[in-house]
Amino acid sequence: MDPEHRLVVSVVPGKRTAANTARLVEDFKERTGGRPMNLITSDEYAPYKTAILKAYGEEVTPPRTGKPGRPQGPYHVPPPELNYATVHKTREKGRVVKVDLRVVFGTVAAVTAALASSLVSNKINTAFVERQNGTDRNRNGRKVRKTYCFSKDWDVHEAVTYFTMYTYNSCWPVRTLRVRMSDSRRIVSKTAAVRCLASFFHSRLCCLKYRITFTAAPVTRCRCPVPSRGGRRGGRCRRPWGD
Repeated sequence: MDPEHRLVVSVVPGKRTAANTARLVEDFKERTGGRPMNLITSDEYAPYKTAILKAYGEEVTPPRTGKPGRPQGPYHVPPPELNYATVHKTREKGRVVKVDLRVVFGTVAAVTAALASSLVSNKINTAFVERQNGTDRNRNGRKVRKTYCFSKDWDVHEAVTYFTMYTYNSCWPVRTLRVRMSDSRRIVSKTAAVRCLASFFHSRLCCLKYRITFTAAPVTRCRCPVPSRGGRRGGRCRRPWGD
């Protein structure tokens, strides 16, 4: 998630497992062009470190030593521009009493510089992700705790998850992204996608109906003649090309 624009870049529906974490990081890397972010933060879930190192790290193959025994296998090392930090929470009697910063990849100076250049926060935290989780539960009734609206079919649950995330990025006006127009006193709310990709969306809020009915490219259909069969009249084929 991009905290500055409130844009959900990637999501993988399912349980929080090492395999899904690896899929999430790989998908995020692909969507961002493979470039390391200025700063990556998360909680202390252990699979994040392995997935980030595998996705952004450089593979090193040790040279053969000529000694007996199995040679050392290849491994990944983090590049110098990779900065990854986690939040360490100290609890007493079930309550958080202290929050510390732990740098996993990179240096403390690089992480501090990335925080100084941030427009939304000067501390390592998970507040933006937790806020998004609450918004997602509010918009998707299938994820509400203790409800009769839970999903009975996984395919439907996955489809609704992607749909709600898509509409959040494109159609949901985020209150904290409001900007004042330069030519008037009006305050306009913008969606996360509009703020991040203003040139593509023409700097305007798109309604849900427009997004659902929008067609990226027209479907070219075949117009070959169809002979009559079994008493039925012939006509023109309406199948899309490639079927």
